[in-house]
Amino acid sequence: MNNKFQIRGSTLPLYLILRKTAIVNLLSSTFLIIVLCTALVFSIHSIITLQYSFSQQGADSFWTRGIDMPRVTTEATATNLGDEVYVIGGYDEEGEGVGMVDMYNTTTNTWAENITQLPVPLHHTSAASDQGKIYVAGGYTGDWTSSDRLFIYDSQTNQWTQGNPMPTPRGYPTANFVNGVLYVMGGDGGEGYDRALNATESYDPNTNQWTIHSSMPTPRHHAASAVVDDNIYVIGGRIGEELNNVDLIEKYDPVSDQWTTDLEPMPSKRSGIAATSVNGSIYVLGGEQNQGTFNNNERYDPATDTWSEELPMMNARHGLGVASYDDKIYAIGGGAERGFFTSGINEIFHLSNFTNS
Repeated sequence: MNNKFQIRGSTLPLYLILRKTAIVNLLSSTFLIIVLCTALVFSIHSIITLQYSFSQQGADSFWTRGIDMPRVTTEATATNLGDEVYVIGGYDEEGEGVGMVDMYNTTTNTWAENITQLPVPLHHTSAASDQGKIYVAGGYTGDWTSSDRLFIYDSQTNQWTQGNPMPTPRGYPTANFVNGVLYVMGGDGGEGYDRALNATESYDPNTNQWTIHSSMPTPRHHAASAVVDDNIYVIGGRIGEELNNVDLIEKYDPVSDQWTTDLEPMPSKRSGIAATSVNGSIYVLGGEQNQGTFNNNERYDPATDTWSEELPMMNARHGLGVASYDDKIYAIGGGAERGFFTSGINEIFHLSNFTNS
């Protein structure tokens, strides 16, 4: 028996050929293992770096999931009375405006559906609360007509009443209370985002009267706002019919009736966002752009005029409602994609001690 093979004109014993084959296979396997280990180390390093970049401002901050809403919505608004978060208006899954009002009890992690609904269906509206009452200003009716109506909810009687109408009808304005006075800013005065507004108007619940103030420097809608040290900060939004988003932040001082514009822009250009203030910082969540939706959670510190990135939401959404209570931020509802997508998602951001300090 001839145990030799002819290779390229020479004859080699079979055992040498097998040895060479084994060595080649071993080297190939070793190289593959080295490549995989290198990739694994790089991936772990990237994850650690990413986690560190999001946790610099609060290493102990984290998100949890609360009980989802019993109904789905988007382009809603939210505000709270103590530990009760009210989600108001918006679209349903059929794309129809609704008068929905659902209340989430943050202490018991339960929803109440026996809250009296809005007198009329509204979407892209705004809400703020003070002294046990919720004030819902503006929005669009079912035919996309900008509303000038002000609805007032009394939590003690579970009833809605109507205040004097706003001087300026508008959809998607912002609303905040400062020292017992409701301020409504910006919004859209057309039918379908075609006329951004800079109107700044206040409502005094004691007199049931509106007052016109200095106009916001940049007309816009789909913005967010929050209050720190009795100043109102209007952030982001869009300035036209298309998704022409801005990263602007402008501050309004109700005492001087003056605006400040030379503030550090938001890191991302977003609209369809929501914001709340906690312990002197403003958190801006969610939003949309032409490419899709955001899960961003960016924090603004007015004392230093600086921004930082916090842990992003677990689910990207626009048109969500946001409220805060007891060092927690509640991000509820909203659409995961652009347009008339809805959800009942209820995510809770737990702030760290470092972030609260």
